[in-house]
Amino acid sequence: MSGAKLEAAGKPDLPRSNPKPPGPWRAVWHKFIRNPYALTGLCILLFFIITAVFARWLAPYNPSQIDLLYANLPAGTDNHLLGTDELGRDIFSRLLYSSQISLLVGFSVAIVSVVIGTLIGALSGYFGGWLDTCFMRLVDVMNSIPLLFLNILILAIFGSKFSYMILVLAFTSWMGVARLVRGTFLQLREMQYVEAAKAIGVSDWSIIFKHLLRNASFPIIVNATLMVGGAILSESALSYLGLGVQSPATSWGLMLTNAQEFMLVDPIQALYPGLCILIVVLAVNFIGDGIRDALDPRKKIKIPRRRLNQWRKDYSKFGT
Repeated sequence: MSGAKLEAAGKPDLPRSNPKPPGPWRAVWHKFIRNPYALTGLCILLFFIITAVFARWLAPYNPSQIDLLYANLPAGTDNHLLGTDELGRDIFSRLLYSSQISLLVGFSVAIVSVVIGTLIGALSGYFGGWLDTCFMRLVDVMNSIPLLFLNILILAIFGSKFSYMILVLAFTSWMGVARLVRGTFLQLREMQYVEAAKAIGVSDWSIIFKHLLRNASFPIIVNATLMVGGAILSESALSYLGLGVQSPATSWGLMLTNAQEFMLVDPIQALYPGLCILIVVLAVNFIGDGIRDALDPRKKIKIPRRRLNQWRKDYSKFGT
């Protein structure tokens, strides 16, 4: 035998190192993709996001182009996939461009609301005292006001500018996030690692943003996903009432407003934007439910029996 073989033969068998366990985010992702409803919702939402991003290249016509000679055409007529509206504008092109406004409003309102609610809830839950009392009474006052009428009043006074609508919807949607974060912080601030951080001189702001906020991130993410659907519905309601997006811009709610005058003549015009709102909101709710189930430690992954039998066959000692 050669020297290399003798050296290899003389070495004892070293134990194999265990593979690195998956991190919390990877474990959540594995649970999420095993949920068919959540995965379907994610694919649908990604499809609408991609069409919104590339609407400029996917739309066959200018969504604001008016041609009264081709008004109220049925679907598939003269290269108009979904027909035209009362002013001869291509419905398919307007749906693509409307997805930009509706999705932008949904995600923008959710992000701003989560930032405001998280900041207020974190300060209220961590410091407590008079600061907690002031913030929670503010939340009670905001919850006692009919928010739809408040939104209508503010937009009627200051105008229905696009940025105003996002800010108004955001500043009237943060209360639920604030209560959620406050309750989570009330539990986390009593943990031993928080007391240890205070004992070694870590500042309160570092404890809030580097330690507590990380542990409270999962419920915040779930709440944020569910808020996207609510913001899209709120924007559609305001646009339907004439206080949301204004022409020449377009959104699904504005398309519903324009179609209501022709419900008896051509009801199919209201079907397309209403169906888009329904599908997107349903997809976002599926994603939120999937994230919530993935973050719940009590939820166990259901492994199909066929896969279990295959694992037993491959890895069992007796091969049965």
